[in-house]
Amino acid sequence: MEAIVFSELFWAYLVAITLLTVSPGVDTLLVMRNTGRGGLRDGCVTSVGICSGLFIHATLSALGISILLVETTWAFSALKWAGACYLVWLGIGSLRQAMRRGDLPRTTDSPVIRRVVSHRESFQEGLLSNVLNPKTALFYMALLPQFVDPSGHAFQQSLILAGVHFLLAMFWQCGLAWVVVRFKGLGASAWVKRVLNALTGGFFVAMGAKLAVN
Repeated sequence: MEAIVFSELFWAYLVAITLLTVSPGVDTLLVMRNTGRGGLRDGCVTSVGICSGLFIHATLSALGISILLVETTWAFSALKWAGACYLVWLGIGSLRQAMRRGDLPRTTDSPVIRRVVSHRESFQEGLLSNVLNPKTALFYMALLPQFVDPSGHAFQQSLILAGVHFLLAMFWQCGLAWVVVRFKGLGASAWVKRVLNALTGGFFVAMGAKLAVN
């Protein structure tokens, strides 16, 4: 562990995953959406699900399965279509929330009614969002082996590097969730919530469609 942390490869990897983590994308938007839906805990549990998927990608990369997946046309197409369908499903869910007028308060003084979501559902949403993302699979297939010392234990190093990515992504995503909660007064308006749900829903559907046709 010490040899990995103080190696030049590790610091290069840290820069790469930092840029990847802070770049806006589906995972970031999902955390922010779920935070607005159920509060800080919902957003953080979603982040745990997302980051847990990194260990799956790291394991597949270390075992060489991700390379087989990418090079096998039908398998990669299946992953791509599964990810696209899941994004569209998430988008439709957000759009349906945006169109629900009956669940929204009639006045600004009325309390905002939140949808009660189980931790399991939030975790599953995050996990599936990450695992079914072919871009994450490509990142771990193409870049992760470059930061693994061939003289060491490849599988162990892959899990350690995924653990570092897990902690960094958790810190960033939970920080974003905290920011969303801090500005919850702005999002307390029923109209604002509808607009945000519509925007996130449209984004998820568009990303799913783009993933399907690419």
